[in-house]
Amino acid sequence: MIPTTMRALEIRAYDGRLNLVEKPVPQPGPGQVLVKIAAAPVNPSDLKFIVGAYGLKKRLPVVPGIEGSGTVVAVGSGLMPKFSAGKRVGCMAPETGDGTWAEYMVTDARRCIPLRKELSLEQGAMMVVNPWTAWALLDTARRAGHRAAVHTAAASALGRMLVRLGRSENFPIIHIVRRKEQVELLRGMGAATVLDSSAPDFDARLKEACRAAGATVAFDAAAGEMTGRALAAMPEGSTAIVYGSLSDGAVTVRPEQFIYEGKRVEGFWL
Repeated sequence: MIPTTMRALEIRAYDGRLNLVEKPVPQPGPGQVLVKIAAAPVNPSDLKFIVGAYGLKKRLPVVPGIEGSGTVVAVGSGLMPKFSAGKRVGCMAPETGDGTWAEYMVTDARRCIPLRKELSLEQGAMMVVNPWTAWALLDTARRAGHRAAVHTAAASALGRMLVRLGRSENFPIIHIVRRKEQVELLRGMGAATVLDSSAPDFDARLKEACRAAGATVAFDAAAGEMTGRALAAMPEGSTAIVYGSLSDGAVTVRPEQFIYEGKRVEGFWL
């Protein structure tokens, strides 16, 4: 039995404030499904969205939440919605309209991924943003001819995915973390090279690690000064791909790295 109303977290301005509201349960239209949400993560991209610092803005008021999981409890017309009926799914919010931080969400059936029975709803809630970014970064690096990479903020959920992905794909990655306990965490997962950016000899060790591994690309989630430090450690012609801004600071790179060393900074957005 689907209720007529639901609870949701809603923003009325891009100021980071969340309001707990009671609102009507939406109805799916053609090509759409209604998902009863079971779990929804809080990704850095969600935190950027609610303060208006993300690359996508929606008409307000709106329910945030980019991804989640749940069960399809009602469907609109179309073959894909009918195929999804009753299934447990990982799901993405529509580009317009409410997201996953609610008890129910309407989205396109194409934005739902049926979950295998061995996957929990908690696992299914994080099937898109981090895994697809990890795969895309690695694929981008390989297509550009890079043989090894540096990754900042490597103890994050996405960072730990890159630890496993780099090992399974035989692609060396130098993992940068900010605390000693994070070094042990990643080494326990099998990461071969993990460096603590708070160590006094960090820059020298990073440069040596890049030389030994042949790293010529950095996957940078931190931005700020870390972008320039990662670039400085890599050889001429290297590239930093900035896909996050956890430091909330402007990217700082010395001009000679562009002028004399042929280095590049690129952006990535899934």
